[in-house]
Amino acid sequence: MEINKDLVAASSTPIVLAILAEGDSYGYAILQRVQELSGGRLEWTDGMLYPVLHRLERLGFVKSRWETADNGRRRKYYRITSIGREQLAEEHRQWEAVDETLRGLWSALQDSVAPTRPPSAAPLPQGA
Repeated sequence: MEINKDLVAASSTPIVLAILAEGDSYGYAILQRVQELSGGRLEWTDGMLYPVLHRLERLGFVKSRWETADNGRRRKYYRITSIGREQLAEEHRQWEAVDETLRGLWSALQDSVAPTRPPSAAPLPQGA
């Protein structure tokens, strides 16, 4: 299933902040965590993630630092700030309101729409 790009973009901030609330992380690990959490339904790319991380850093929601791994490779790690945690709480409240609204609408639609029945495999009696 392909998720609409607008929905992916709208959910990127709370997803990244929530992942960083679990602990400091770097780009590739964040991409892997998104895929894991979504059961493979969300497949983010570097080109999508890094602009989000840079925007969150400009807003003061995350801070970054460079570290060198045991293999000598440098990685940029990101951590959520206290302002980022406040923003995550606000994002959580907003997404709960959206979720509650959609669930109510879908439930109402389900109740108002007559269930469709698949056509019977049995032939109709003659003369019917």
